[in-house]
Amino acid sequence: MKRSIGLSIPNLEVEPILNNLRECLESGWVSTGGKFIGEFEEKMAKYVGVSEAVGIQSGTAGLHTVLRVMGVKPGDEVIAPTLTFIAAVNPITYLGAKPVFIDCDDSLCMDPKKIREFCEKQCEMREGILHNKKTNRPIRALVVVHVFGNMANMDAIIEIGEEFNLQILEDATEALGTYYTSGKYKGKYAGTIGDAGVYSFNANKIITTGGGGMVVSNNKKLLDKVRFLSVQAKTDPLYFIHDEIGYNYRMLNLQAALGTDQIDRLESFIETKIKNFNKYKKAIETIDGLELLPFNEDIRANHWFYSVVVDKEKYGLNKDELLQKLVEENIQTRPIWGLIHEQKPFVENEAYKMEKANYYHDRILNIPCSSNLIEEDVDYVIKKLREFKR
Repeated sequence: MKRSIGLSIPNLEVEPILNNLRECLESGWVSTGGKFIGEFEEKMAKYVGVSEAVGIQSGTAGLHTVLRVMGVKPGDEVIAPTLTFIAAVNPITYLGAKPVFIDCDDSLCMDPKKIREFCEKQCEMREGILHNKKTNRPIRALVVVHVFGNMANMDAIIEIGEEFNLQILEDATEALGTYYTSGKYKGKYAGTIGDAGVYSFNANKIITTGGGGMVVSNNKKLLDKVRFLSVQAKTDPLYFIHDEIGYNYRMLNLQAALGTDQIDRLESFIETKIKNFNKYKKAIETIDGLELLPFNEDIRANHWFYSVVVDKEKYGLNKDELLQKLVEENIQTRPIWGLIHEQKPFVENEAYKMEKANYYHDRILNIPCSSNLIEEDVDYVIKKLREFKR
């Protein structure tokens, strides 16, 4: 029987989770109330170094709610990356706004040089608000995604936000545990530098609650509004008075019962991921035509995903051919997402100077990187990468 190796599978310690779930079931608190929600929020806030966090149903729900609180509305534009999962962009459209797509740099995150160039050359300030000269639409915010656990250049992006009056929303759904080790934001975690940050606890993330997410910010007013909207905007919860349209977006106590254990184990997960990344790196450096994409040097990355760049001329296979061979060996592998500006709902949206996103899209594969990936499985993947070279 062939060995089967997943890409990024949950790492769950059954006994403490079962104890927490049993407490939920016995108490009857299985929905949007119960002690584990507050406990998980407090642990998250302490871990990333903010005063408060708000549990939410998903990273997508968090992005949607924060953008609404930021005042994004129909007819606005929001700057966003093209190289990302589509969930980072869809919430912009939920509010009737339009994303404007920016290329990535070699970190796979948004290129701040191109953001600045777009703002300076394609836009103008009118009464303190940035406007796209081509569309005449106001640009209210910028969504930056920390791709695969790497960190975007937040120093440059925050400067752009301040100069052009853009609110900065960090999609840190892939980067829980990543922080700066030097520079202006030394010690700051992904998701805590902009106006607000959002995390995801989907099953493939570094910690999981099955679904669920978290919003963090140092702006208490913003967090209070996110929490209010996430429970159907109850102005008077006793008499069910609603003065605004809200959402059923609050995290469940059942989800938080998983999360409060998972967050305690996060650093051990990252330690394993770094060890396995380094093992892959040492081996892949000896395989001509493959490169394991590094993380930025000024951060401690959570090493969520491991990205291999495939050079067909040197390796003998392109990334799609290699993907097929790995899948045939029951090694779960996936390409980078389809670029968002090329997706059917967004082909009419503005996409500014796309270059590196196209390059990496055509060459990157993500290889197994679970936090419980054993050394023998790493060796097996490396063995197959060597065997497939032509």
